[in-house]
Amino acid sequence: MQGKIALVTGASRGIGKACALTLARAGAKVVLAARGIEKLEEAAGEIRANGGEAVPVTVDLSSTESIKEAFSKTIKEQGRIDILVNNAAITKDNLALRMKVDDWESVLQTNLTGAFVCIQQVLPTMMRERWGRIINLSSIVGATGNAGQANYAASKAGLLGLTKTLAQEMASRNITVNAVAPGFIDTDMTAPLSEDLKKSMLAMIPLKRFGRPEDVAWAVRFLASDEAAYITGQVINVNGGMYM
Repeated sequence: MQGKIALVTGASRGIGKACALTLARAGAKVVLAARGIEKLEEAAGEIRANGGEAVPVTVDLSSTESIKEAFSKTIKEQGRIDILVNNAAITKDNLALRMKVDDWESVLQTNLTGAFVCIQQVLPTMMRERWGRIINLSSIVGATGNAGQANYAASKAGLLGLTKTLAQEMASRNITVNAVAPGFIDTDMTAPLSEDLKKSMLAMIPLKRFGRPEDVAWAVRFLASDEAAYITGQVINVNGGMYM
């Protein structure tokens, strides 16, 4: 992965930060993208302290213009983006009966449309270089559904369809497109859940532990590597056996 340029969205914390750190350790120059510059600078500093290269860039995945601006700046400065990790996502949970249309649309806009627009920005240079890795972070709920998360589950299921379609469209250009679907991962997003809910979730996991962000990052690193050159259109489930 030496010499490759990787951009990770939602890279300021959790799974995204773990992906950025892991790709940097594998030799990639990492562009960390998210909304908050302070946390991005912290993550970039951590990478640099370990001898890696990192560049922070602010982006709002709910805004097409913000995405275009951030990616245009990155490609102008770095020359290209070889690896795209679409990780950024939001949740606005509620039962479907009570869910506001605005909450439905904002989650789909960020999680699905935002990822699609990011992909559009990197395809021209990947096609020119005849090499690329696109990795979309889906979720176990994209396959199983989850009460109270109609918008989030729909966005993550949509990413799976997007992944498989793009894999077919881009294969002739040596660009692979895959998805990683995490299960219950111990991050800031899951921290507020009640202990009773966590216990009931743990009972459903055959490996009897919650995942770590690094568990997901290692799968992303593999899919971004030369060793995964013959893998495209696939979904790697990182869930401890919770869904098979």
